[in-house]
Amino acid sequence: METLLIKYSEIGVKGKNRYVFEDMLVKNIKSALKVLDGESEVRKAQGRIYVNYQAEEKEEAISALQKVFGIAWICPVSQYDRLSFDELKEAVLKHVEEEFFRNSPQTGADSEVTTFKVSCRRVDKAFPMTSMEVNEEIGGALLDAFPSLRVDVHEPQIVVSIELRPYDVNIYSKSYEGLCGMPVGSGGKAMLLLSGGIDSPVAGYLMAKRGVSLDAVYFHAPPYTSERAKQKVVDLAKIISRYAGPIRLHVVNFTEIQMKIYEICPHEELTIIMRRYMMKIAEHFAEQEKCLGLVTGESIGQVASQTMQSMLVTNEVCSLPVYRPLCCFDKLDIVSISEKIDAYETSILPYEDCCTIFVAKHPVTKPRLDRIKKSETKLTGVIEELYRKALETVEIIDL
Repeated sequence: METLLIKYSEIGVKGKNRYVFEDMLVKNIKSALKVLDGESEVRKAQGRIYVNYQAEEKEEAISALQKVFGIAWICPVSQYDRLSFDELKEAVLKHVEEEFFRNSPQTGADSEVTTFKVSCRRVDKAFPMTSMEVNEEIGGALLDAFPSLRVDVHEPQIVVSIELRPYDVNIYSKSYEGLCGMPVGSGGKAMLLLSGGIDSPVAGYLMAKRGVSLDAVYFHAPPYTSERAKQKVVDLAKIISRYAGPIRLHVVNFTEIQMKIYEICPHEELTIIMRRYMMKIAEHFAEQEKCLGLVTGESIGQVASQTMQSMLVTNEVCSLPVYRPLCCFDKLDIVSISEKIDAYETSILPYEDCCTIFVAKHPVTKPRLDRIKKSETKLTGVIEELYRKALETVEIIDL
């Protein structure tokens, strides 16, 4: 088995409760590594997290860990028990040869690496040399062993990192970037209003990056939205779950509520009233699943229903907070993240969702709460049964 050193960033600034975040990260790493065929082991040791894995699954292990929030860097590491300086020197030379000069250690003909520096961190103060002395001696040994190399302390192609710890020694020179953020589950739980568009999956991804676990609700409107539209949302939820962990998707049949609003209420207010009922339903399931808030993919001014006035009116029906992580994002920024998480191609599939079926020709952009409430009074006596039916007939899909 080989070993990966897992580095985190933001967790490191936590105080006495840092172990809570570390334990959550370890739990999420173990879950991510279930995709591997071989055995794996995750362990904490003196402020470090290590992953042991079968050597032939290196790429798969790194790929899985690159989807785990809370990880800053993933470093393949050569790990030893405590070493003397001579043993350390031999271990470093072996590591560099295997990583960069496996076929021709004397000439380096098979390697594009020409510059390096050595960076020693001496946690074990009993080691008889200072960090600077180790850097100088190991650097000299590398220059002697590999004539093609030269030292560049400012912009080296590789950094040979050495950690001298009380009970072990770590040597590594390659690092794979992680997603950073906080471990999912450390920030509570929220209910994502998931449509088939570009924005809401990105909003869910960004909330998960801050440690928030997710459930989701999707408003389906058959026959105006097809089963392919529903499957598209299920596929998007699966994509988000790669980063956010298991998601419970609530599929709500919204057709009858939507049609009744369309029949009775002013058409320019249709979208706002419809969204108010969506928020009510989403909050119902959020409270049922013990969520601490709702999440939407709204961005200020992107469409008529996403002006500040519109958001104020839709918020009014909720007692839970509504989080809008894309609130100030440009559309191009949102698309860029969507592409990064491999959601974009699914999001742009041409299947309509219920928000785009009954769009007014001239929707109100600055709705007044008193007027919206007055329009909603026309629904009294007819909407209640439809609302209850929508709650009772929800379809649950665990992803």
